[in-house]
Amino acid sequence: MVERLKPWLWLSPQVAHKWGPLFLNTYGRFKPLQTLTWSPFAWRDLDFTNPLGIAGGVDKNAECIDGWWTLGAGFIEVGTVTPRPQDGNGGKILDRDKRAHAVWNKMGFPNRGAEFVARQLKGLYQPHFTPIFVNIGKNRETKLEAAHEDYIACMKALGDSADAFVINISSPNTEGLRELLQPENLQRFLEPLVKASHENMGSRSSDQPVPLLLKVSPDITNEELKKVLDISLNLNIDGWILTNTSIGMREGLRFPSDGGVSGLPLAKRSKELLTHTIDYLGERRKGKLIVSSGGVMSPTDVFERLRMGANLVQVYSALVFNGPFFFRQVADQADLSPGLKG
Repeated sequence: MVERLKPWLWLSPQVAHKWGPLFLNTYGRFKPLQTLTWSPFAWRDLDFTNPLGIAGGVDKNAECIDGWWTLGAGFIEVGTVTPRPQDGNGGKILDRDKRAHAVWNKMGFPNRGAEFVARQLKGLYQPHFTPIFVNIGKNRETKLEAAHEDYIACMKALGDSADAFVINISSPNTEGLRELLQPENLQRFLEPLVKASHENMGSRSSDQPVPLLLKVSPDITNEELKKVLDISLNLNIDGWILTNTSIGMREGLRFPSDGGVSGLPLAKRSKELLTHTIDYLGERRKGKLIVSSGGVMSPTDVFERLRMGANLVQVYSALVFNGPFFFRQVADQADLSPGLKG
């Protein structure tokens, strides 16, 4: 009854966001770790007991990993992590619309820095109970022309602990950041990251470089997407996350004009980009990882993205509106969904 009533939605978004980690850590401390096995998936040297995980932004400092494992997440993305600790943007930074199942944020990469997150990850159960992706970004005072240095610093600090790095240059909440995703800037930015990944580190579980995944904005055009994919492939980027939050999609919503929107309004565009990516890559996607995120609000949505061709699916807003037991809800329905392995 409590779960159905969704009492966390009685709290303000800020209060729920603040106290959520307390619940997760308490739950993770007193409940045994559990594996929800459905549609198991293996990629490189990583094993996923199920293909559903949390998106970046939910656990910025890797402080609730045991809780997510206990709830049954198939993988976890932490961050965004920057080299140095930084506070979030000032003023109002979080809101939600329960009617539209939409979330708005203007956080701006608040986190405790790469060294703190590295300590958190090294203190976990080893080997990791599920794969852990680390979403990395730049500090807001770092100029764009030097942004690659911040990303490389994060890779060096976290290379022994991450199962994959998510390169976040698609957030709308750090001024100018999305300019790096533009095709005319992307290759110059990515080249030193790929070089550093091959020169400086192997993953914690093999002597191969930690995989690099590029997180894509939902606001790019289809032609821009093709150019981003071509550049990524030429540099041998290992995969893509489709998508981040949107600077648009505010029709009928009382959100500020800045910041990023996620949740149900993002579903249509996220699915379009997933389809365009798979169609455009064709046979070139072999060995690459495609992760779908954005507007995944129900178990049916999860299964739809997998059938569309995504290897993995991530949720954020679904946890806001459906609660932390969403992973169990999906697992319980997976056996009843045609084409999915239990």
